[in-house]
Amino acid sequence: EALTLSFFFKFYIHIKDCLCKEGATQVSITELRIKSKQLSMFVPICEITHFLLMKVPENQPKDDSVGRPLPHSSGQLHVTGEAKYIDDITPHADELYMCLVTSTRCHAYVRDVNLADAMTSPGYVTYVDHRDIPGSNECGVMNGDLVFANGKVTCVGQVIGAVIADTCAHAQRAAQLVKITYEDIFPRILTIEDAIKHESFHKILHLNAGDAAAALDASEYVIEGEIRIAGQEHFYLETQACLVVPQLESDQMEIYASSQSPTFLQDNAASVLGIENNKVIVRVKRMGGGFGGKETRFVLVSNPAVVAAKKCGRPIRCMLTRQEDMLISGQRHSFYAKYKVGFTKEGKLTSLVNNIYSNAGNSLDLSISVMERALYHSGGCYRIPNISIAGHVCKTNVSSNTAFRGFGAPQAMLIAEDWISGIAAKLGISGEKVREINMYKEGDNTYYGQVLECFNLPRCWQECRQKSNFNERKEKIEEYNSKNRWRKRGISCIPTMFGISFTGFFLNQAGALVQVYKDGSVLLTHGGTEMGQGLHTKMIQVASTCLGIPASRIHISSTSTETVPNTSPTAASVGSDINGMAIKEACEKILGRLKPLRENLAELSWDDLIMKAYLERISLSATGFYKTPDIYCNWDQKSGECFGRPFDYFTYGAAVSEVEIDCLTGDHVVLQTDIVMDVGGSLNPAVDIGQIEGAF
Repeated sequence: EALTLSFFFKFYIHIKDCLCKEGATQVSITELRIKSKQLSMFVPICEITHFLLMKVPENQPKDDSVGRPLPHSSGQLHVTGEAKYIDDITPHADELYMCLVTSTRCHAYVRDVNLADAMTSPGYVTYVDHRDIPGSNECGVMNGDLVFANGKVTCVGQVIGAVIADTCAHAQRAAQLVKITYEDIFPRILTIEDAIKHESFHKILHLNAGDAAAALDASEYVIEGEIRIAGQEHFYLETQACLVVPQLESDQMEIYASSQSPTFLQDNAASVLGIENNKVIVRVKRMGGGFGGKETRFVLVSNPAVVAAKKCGRPIRCMLTRQEDMLISGQRHSFYAKYKVGFTKEGKLTSLVNNIYSNAGNSLDLSISVMERALYHSGGCYRIPNISIAGHVCKTNVSSNTAFRGFGAPQAMLIAEDWISGIAAKLGISGEKVREINMYKEGDNTYYGQVLECFNLPRCWQECRQKSNFNERKEKIEEYNSKNRWRKRGISCIPTMFGISFTGFFLNQAGALVQVYKDGSVLLTHGGTEMGQGLHTKMIQVASTCLGIPASRIHISSTSTETVPNTSPTAASVGSDINGMAIKEACEKILGRLKPLRENLAELSWDDLIMKAYLERISLSATGFYKTPDIYCNWDQKSGECFGRPFDYFTYGAAVSEVEIDCLTGDHVVLQTDIVMDVGGSLNPAVDIGQIEGAF
């Protein structure tokens, strides 16, 4: 009702102001209608995007493609619609389709599953559930999930079984006819507040530095606050999908999947089938987006599919509808924080006591790792001498939440910016001044003990403010706001720093396979997956530079557990780093074998050199391996004592955004944003610009 009245009042003010400008004093209803049709509605116009690319040195050889803004290797296929995804794979002659049967209750016993109507539905083939699993029904991270619910469900959307039919439409229709009888279980814990009330936690983590409580008592000023941050859907364009093809003669499974982690899929499929990993081959050509949503939760689709393929002995395809995907796959963790911050009259931070809660859902999945990263980023970009953070991972009856771009850091940094704004309001000074006073400096130690080296954040901060004309625009905004009652503008400058490495240290490794053929062409395979972020393009550039040949001579077909084993997920912003270094090592092995030939036959072209090497029986295939060096962390999560170097480095950035809001309706528009990012020596500035804009 309030919104309706606001819209009406907004319309009234708009018409009245326009008529008054024309000198009208009294207007009839008929004339008002005519005038209103003639008046154009206010539409804010955003500035056109422009960007600056890192310059390529003039003396850089033409065949050295690293640092050049090369087009995305699949860009043409994307824009023409020719790029192939899981659902574009040509169906097999005997292929069947799977549709999941999921829970409609958040916490209940499953008393009966009635298949009578489904079995008479057109195209119905069979139904699979926990009784059909040849191996383990436990799956997911730390076996915290079930392939099929067994007598009990703990969230809406939990997989109970799956209907197999001859077509997608028939499978969906039959699945809707499956009737399930439930007996509800109480309590039903859905929110963070529910979890706090019932003390329902998967785990509680602590991270401390100094004596936060004593420093808080001694502080000149103390503010308290709380903030809630909602979840977010991944909404990748391609939903979770897989095609499982059984190889009956060898008891082998070949899985085509939209997955950020082929090895994780392989591990789960082998466990569910009760076979060894070498009997499961996973292939990933590309994904239509991932953002973390396809790092672990795809097993909710792939595991039932491999069970169905084993039972039927025929290929099984499954691609979730958008509704199914949003129902079962989880999302970004919602957060709640309650904090106390101590500071001086100048705005200098002295202490932070912060209780953070995340809604993990019905299983752990990656929630502990998400909370770990949140704790590492809870101080934002600011030096806090005394800190005490408790991270509560809440166990609730909602679909298990999972990795999402930023992995807990965005939530933690938003909480930090909330108390920064609180300090500014308390002291009556600008938020920018508070941020500058407390911002880390080169050589500072973080509260978890890492020394900040090559700390480029101050440069990003100053350049962003300068290039955006921050101070001048702020004055103009104040003038605009004084003249406009119902529309207001605001401007803000926010810094960020993000740690680069998996917090699970064993994941900081990668492998690659480089194969040079007799004609000089190169086939490249590595452990990373392509989800539109341009990883394959960058890896081709790395190989091109290492081998000294044009990028056009190098091809990547797909990512496969058949060629590179034991891969880490493509996540944590390390895909280019670790896979690129593995490729570099493989290329250097091949170049080392070619070195004697090159020294004696310096005039040979690349193609002739490779043919000569082949005739001399020199191996032209090599594997590469890389593990991130010098990262470690001694963290007692019970006491909160932490010291180490958990991140290989940090990326730094700052953004100035100007926003206009309609005070009556809440409608808002970002008028302009200026971003300065330090991404190190960019492998491909054009791709990185796209990543920065997309992330923003």
